[in-house]
Amino acid sequence: MKTNIYLASLLAAGVLSLTSCEDFLTENDPNHIVAEHFFSTENDVERAVNGAYMSLRSGYCMGEGSTAYTEERSDNAGRWDNQSSSGEPFQFTDFSLLASNTYLKSHWTAMFEAVNNANFAIKGAEEITYEVEADRNNDIAEARFVRALVYFDIVRKWGDAPLVTEYLSTPDQIEAHTYREDKALVYDQIVQDLKFGLEQSTLPNHQDEGGKGRANKAAMAGLLGKVYLTMAHVLDDGKETEYLNSAKTYLEQCYDMKDFGSLSEVSFDPEASNGVFNVNNKSACPEILFQIVYRQGDLDYHSSIAANTQPGGASTNSQYPSQGIPSLAVTPDLVKEYETVENGFGWDDPRRGYSVGFSTDQNCYYVMKFRDLSEAAGSLGYGGNDWIILRYADVILMLAEVNEALGDDDKAVEYLDEVRARAGVPSYDVAMLDPAYSSRFSDLKTAILHERRIELAFENQRWFDLLRFFTPSELVDYMHSKDQDDYGISNLQNFTETDIYYPIPYDEWLLNPEGMYQNDGY
Repeated sequence: MKTNIYLASLLAAGVLSLTSCEDFLTENDPNHIVAEHFFSTENDVERAVNGAYMSLRSGYCMGEGSTAYTEERSDNAGRWDNQSSSGEPFQFTDFSLLASNTYLKSHWTAMFEAVNNANFAIKGAEEITYEVEADRNNDIAEARFVRALVYFDIVRKWGDAPLVTEYLSTPDQIEAHTYREDKALVYDQIVQDLKFGLEQSTLPNHQDEGGKGRANKAAMAGLLGKVYLTMAHVLDDGKETEYLNSAKTYLEQCYDMKDFGSLSEVSFDPEASNGVFNVNNKSACPEILFQIVYRQGDLDYHSSIAANTQPGGASTNSQYPSQGIPSLAVTPDLVKEYETVENGFGWDDPRRGYSVGFSTDQNCYYVMKFRDLSEAAGSLGYGGNDWIILRYADVILMLAEVNEALGDDDKAVEYLDEVRARAGVPSYDVAMLDPAYSSRFSDLKTAILHERRIELAFENQRWFDLLRFFTPSELVDYMHSKDQDDYGISNLQNFTETDIYYPIPYDEWLLNPEGMYQNDGY
């Protein structure tokens, strides 16, 4: 990390400008200004904040290409190819990950570059004079939101991690921070960063169409609720009930900020004009709390997910003439969990058809959730799908989860049913009368986990849900109980408690073997 953070600090001077949603993705050429002398105006800080947002877009960070690090780690998806790129991408889904994996190293590097870009923006905001003091706190709040968002991914993937909250610009500064902090301290910093935005900024509850892709208070509250919910399950400090109550408080705060009525006012159908996944509705959809913005038709800033998830011979997602099997392969294990007549249920969940297709040409299931067939995207597949980080269905199901954990089943079912009503499937109580449903999802907690799987499939939520709903030993048993034939060529028996966390990349461990101690089992 000594080299990685240093490079990130140098790159932070090559910042971006933003006056509208279009300008958000317009990158200036690196100007080689010495970082310490970069900030003199509020516009300089704004450009640095935009640089922090832009760093999220990378597939090595949290952008649409990051499914290898999350969704493919879960039972929803994987790789049917164990040869490409020396087999390194396959290691994530096969649970055979090595500390020397170069994709792992790239992920680590991109994450800490995003952290340092956020720290760079915070440094600038703290240094210059503002005409309106509230604007300083707003710039800091946006940068701290990015930092919290990235660190939340880091701590869930690696556990203890270097905690860097200041901009580092010299090798000595970087060397002084090359050690891991206890994950409890990392979570505490995430909480502080999000509370700052909620309590000290005047950011809006929701951004208008021109500000999509920027932080807002509803997203901060929703993310903070998810952080506390995770802390309740992963921190063994006797504060589980306290964390659950805090999660409930902030999730309810986020829920009360929504500017629409019931979830049914927004369609799940990717082709519906008001659909949450409709590429033409991405800036106006009230369900989306925070998204990473991509620009339709743009050579450099387009989305590729519609084209990349489409198999050869299909034309459902994109005009791009895709070839072969997509790298993101849908597992039959997921397909068999959808509530369909084919799977033995008394009804068909339309989310099955909206989310998953089957290619007879390639003999595989594939993702249909992300589509852009527009002329603007064209045959090159330069799509405009934004990558959704947080949306209200996620928040509502977390409210079901936290109420169930606190013993309020009636309230939990109320939230669960709001999501099921939008999907057009029977309410929980009615569904429990169906033998196929009650036998597979025999208690409320299991039903909530199931609903999250179906509703949020391919949105990088499933792996983190599994880590939260199961203890490490329970998760091992859960994964081992699955039918290997429904999981492709990845070996489910490889999964052990070691796989709860990623290894520290070998090069990072080598910098300070004592301070950058390796995770167990690697």
